[in-house]
Amino acid sequence: MSAARPPEGHRSKAVDEATPVRKWLRWPLRLLALVALLLLGPIGVLASGKLDLDTPWHSRERSATGQAPDPAVERRAVVQVYGARIVRWRGAFGIHPWIAVKRAGADTYTTWQIMGWRARYGGNALMQGYGDAPDTHWYGAYPQLLVEHRGPEAEAMIDRIEDAVARYPWGRTYGLWPGPNSNTFVAWVAREVPALRLDLPPTAIGKDYLGPTQFLAHAPSGTGWQISVLGLAGITLARDEGLEFNVLGLGFGVDLDDLALRLPGVGKLPGPL
Repeated sequence: MSAARPPEGHRSKAVDEATPVRKWLRWPLRLLALVALLLLGPIGVLASGKLDLDTPWHSRERSATGQAPDPAVERRAVVQVYGARIVRWRGAFGIHPWIAVKRAGADTYTTWQIMGWRARYGGNALMQGYGDAPDTHWYGAYPQLLVEHRGPEAEAMIDRIEDAVARYPWGRTYGLWPGPNSNTFVAWVAREVPALRLDLPPTAIGKDYLGPTQFLAHAPSGTGWQISVLGLAGITLARDEGLEFNVLGLGFGVDLDDLALRLPGVGKLPGPL
């Protein structure tokens, strides 16, 4: 004699109780899978062997690269922004940027950048430099020139850049991830000076950090907008940056203006960062 079958459409109590649990787990598992996929970029950079993981930071190359015009030759004003891979394994994820300016007729450059170790010791992380070549290797990493302006256009920007640097709100606060950090600083200045037209790569982790209470801002290039929650999640839509999503600080998307993909760890593809 066979066991009685449950009526058509009947669901056991155990199945009914398990279904909400499965639905609740579905999105966290999808997010975990997405993060794992995005981490393939930094893992690929590490596997490429292009990062120096052994040489002490104080023994690394710090020579100029010849990308900054000689002030004795270029008498016009110059504004430049550079970015280079961070030291050791962290370079697989991100870059360190800095701003350099030279007024018309000046014989030296002024640079600004954020140095996290200064904040960790209770000082101001914002460091201003005078006279040094602005295009030096960043402790062994070759710097990429992210944007450059020369002539009257650059001269007009310098006052606004100096004013923005002076008003940067997180000079004594530093967070490697998701910010505020060196990329947060340069992105903040770029938003204050939209004429700079700075398109930071997705490897500029921290560029999307807007602070604890701000969630909407111009894109760093000034050509669009972005929504960001503490630099951990958001979306950017702009003419220069294209469409970029941010998941836990990992940026990915497509840049139609440059016909490039924006990938975590890799940067812009094709491209050097």
